[in-house]
Amino acid sequence: MSGQEGAGSAANRARPPLRVLHLNHTTVAGGAELALARMLRAGPGWSACLLLAPSADPGPGAFDALPAGVRRQVTGVRHPAGASTGGVGAAVTLGMRILAQAIATRCSRRFAEAQVMDANSTRSAAYGGLAARWSRKPFVVHLRDLVDPRTLGGSGHALMVRIVLPRADGVVANSRTTLESAMPHLRKDALAEVIPSASGLRLLRAGEAGAPAPVADRPVRTVGMLARIDPWKGQHLLLEAFARVYRGRDVRLQFAGDAPFGHEDYAEELRRRAEALGVADQVDFLGHVEDIDALLDTWEVGVHASTRVEPLGQNVLQYLAAGRLVIAADEGGPAEWIEDGVNGLLVPSRDIDALASALERLDGDAGLRSRLTAAAPHTPGLLDDAAVARAHAAFYDRVVRQAASGRARAR
Repeated sequence: MSGQEGAGSAANRARPPLRVLHLNHTTVAGGAELALARMLRAGPGWSACLLLAPSADPGPGAFDALPAGVRRQVTGVRHPAGASTGGVGAAVTLGMRILAQAIATRCSRRFAEAQVMDANSTRSAAYGGLAARWSRKPFVVHLRDLVDPRTLGGSGHALMVRIVLPRADGVVANSRTTLESAMPHLRKDALAEVIPSASGLRLLRAGEAGAPAPVADRPVRTVGMLARIDPWKGQHLLLEAFARVYRGRDVRLQFAGDAPFGHEDYAEELRRRAEALGVADQVDFLGHVEDIDALLDTWEVGVHASTRVEPLGQNVLQYLAAGRLVIAADEGGPAEWIEDGVNGLLVPSRDIDALASALERLDGDAGLRSRLTAAAPHTPGLLDDAAVARAHAAFYDRVVRQAASGRARAR
């Protein structure tokens, strides 16, 4: 190694960690919040600060167990769920809340200290984009939802395509499907990369200490869905399909996930439907589950059945890494991970008949179960949380370097 190379390496080692300000508008344990919390717990290679809006939820939050080194600050106004999907009055109220939060963010000392700002949720991207305007602060948008009106609501979509994405210096998308929905709205010089969300994956192979218990050599006894209770996640579709195949048999259906964002009525509707279908005594509503690894070890089949295009499907990654039998809808992010008949089964979206047929195939074909579960944990591209954090660290560094280079050229 030359003396110049050695000096460069020493300089890199001596460089202080990048200061990243993470924005999130809620502490409710949704997919975006849990993914960020997992990544920050994985020991990221940057100095992290989390700037939160006040929470309307008195219960435990997604960010309650972060490492001591992750600084947290609460500022601004509350952001109730569903504000982006109402009428004109709701849109005006949403705009006022976003403007107030943008001002609070811009005035925060954490904003001044940060070298790059990363908006973790769609709502935080809206006020983060405003806060970043007319500043030289590099702005990264973390896209976990498709950029379309059905997903974001009319007001949310307008904010995303008119204010947020045109200001973004970098975009991290959780799947190719998500990134493709955003590309028409990005600047030509914006950096963009697909990095799957931190999903708490335990990447241990069969035979290794702590590896998931194999399921190929045992009959199907538990079918599960790991997802918040929400109509678009499709719990009602799985319930109907399960009843057709397993009613009256010694097989359980388990729903793991809370019912946040005002969906308690849907949870009650599912319970009533289970009664009507005659499977109430076979169905468990587990609520939020902390130890996902232990839960998945007790399942044979993990199902994804979203009724609209899923940006990623963290549960699909979790099922694969745990070596479970996976059934997933054949569109969006999950279809990027599942090769039908190789590491899981794909079924037409919103099709109860096809979902029931897939359950029947797995129930009756031990050879198929063996092939799928052997292939699942070896699916290319699966990353544990530490690897996800390393990919983010490299991306943040690229964004900051490109922004600095652009400022230098402008002088």
